[in-house]
Amino acid sequence: MSTRVTAGIKAKGSCGSRNVFFGVAPQKGLCVTAAGTVVHGKLERGKGVVKGMRSFKEIPHTGRNGWLNLLKFWRENRFQQLHKHMERTFNMLGPIYREKLGTLSSVNIMLPSDVSELFKSEGLHPRRMTLQPWATHREIRNHSKGIFLKNGEEWRADRLQLNKEVMMSAAVKRFLPLLDEVAKDFCRMLQTRMEKEGRGEEGKCVLTIDPSPDLFRFALEASCHVLYGERIGLFSSSPSLESQKFIWAVERMLTTTPPLLYLPPRLLLRMGAPLWTQHATAWDHIFSHAEARIQRGYQRLSTSQGRASPAGTAGGHYTGVLGQLMEKGQLSLDLIKANITELMAGGVDTTAVPLQFALFELGRNPEVQESVRQQVRASWAQAGGDPQKALQGAPLLKGTIKEVLRLYPVGITVQRYPVRDIVLQNYHIPAGTLVQACIYPMGRSEKVFEDPLHFDPSRWSREEGQRAEAAGFRSLAFGFGARQCVGRRIAENEMQLLLMHILLSFHLSVPSSEDLNTTVTFILQPETPPRITFSKL
Repeated sequence: MSTRVTAGIKAKGSCGSRNVFFGVAPQKGLCVTAAGTVVHGKLERGKGVVKGMRSFKEIPHTGRNGWLNLLKFWRENRFQQLHKHMERTFNMLGPIYREKLGTLSSVNIMLPSDVSELFKSEGLHPRRMTLQPWATHREIRNHSKGIFLKNGEEWRADRLQLNKEVMMSAAVKRFLPLLDEVAKDFCRMLQTRMEKEGRGEEGKCVLTIDPSPDLFRFALEASCHVLYGERIGLFSSSPSLESQKFIWAVERMLTTTPPLLYLPPRLLLRMGAPLWTQHATAWDHIFSHAEARIQRGYQRLSTSQGRASPAGTAGGHYTGVLGQLMEKGQLSLDLIKANITELMAGGVDTTAVPLQFALFELGRNPEVQESVRQQVRASWAQAGGDPQKALQGAPLLKGTIKEVLRLYPVGITVQRYPVRDIVLQNYHIPAGTLVQACIYPMGRSEKVFEDPLHFDPSRWSREEGQRAEAAGFRSLAFGFGARQCVGRRIAENEMQLLLMHILLSFHLSVPSSEDLNTTVTFILQPETPPRITFSKL
């Protein structure tokens, strides 16, 4: 994503007679371009800024008592439907609102023009919401924190080192063949399963399954291959119990995170609350799994020392992100362990779940599927086996991932604490306020996207030819700028390569094309994984 994009989405928007929500009247109009910056207490007036700035307290809100709000969330099970709650609240209160839940207060926004203004004020050391339960676990176990839990100069120093191994084009070129290898093996595994379990007539073999367990194994196998430089054999007929436990631990950790965000973790620790115990136990298993892999990587690197090999290789083979970081020695072993563990924990569900949605949407949109397949076929034929060239020649594949993440973003918000006072929707936002860009409601809003519920990967190709002002901050699934997801390049390429090889080998369809019901653990996922029919081409 470009680091210099401005939003030019405009809406006439007038609010008619609406219900009052928690005693707060909604806004009369949607001042979509009402954004500005406050400097030394004065509003910098520019194009589109509305006169008569209003105070922070005047921002529409969902109730002033954070503990009553939290109780309502618990009673009405809103944590699992937080994305729908946000969508409904924007529809009732307008494009900006305040919310207080327990100890957490935030201002929520959803229009690209406001998101643009927020990111302009993120500063040299952008801050997002600290996941306190994760941080508390590190503190009580005396583990170092990775960049996900750091801020300030310490965060920046570590992030610059990690960027070299996971974000830069040279790093992508090194790990892309590893991802390609795992994607091909996944398709071979699926083909073998189809021959054993599939049904069909006249040589047409089809297999209808819930692919989610296989996708989780794929994501873990791919992550391990890139991070540790080793395969763990998850496509065998009997995957290891260790790996299955790791996947369970990640799911348990993600499920227990949201409710812990609104309560003091150390109080729950002292009380021996089951919720905290489950969360900490899950993290302990994740760290134990990473520790074993890191020790093996360290041993491999030690035995290869003294050989004449390029940096990050052993015997001429790429040793993964871990090997690169260890060999260069810019981060301590504790920091390497912390960051590799966070990358592993964040690299399974966050790719496996979007792939479920992608297979479903391609399956229920056969014309879109065929358009993407034809482009992939042509690109693959011209690439001569080079996965990087193949992806470069198939922009619809990249558009498919962006479209999936528009409709089903892994994380439903992106947060920042502005370093200076700003103005959003003509309301004064003090520096240091937690502001959340709510990307699930944004992705489905008619004010932001034309025909928003229509699955159309080509919309992103069309936007690339438009002015930057027209595109705006509309694709934020991986965040933005210096604090965007550090595993973005791994995840994007991992998902694109798997879809590429699936489309080259199979036709996709779905037994039911009904919309999927979704739920939020810590990430957005289907309530029930969709079943997919794979047919051999």
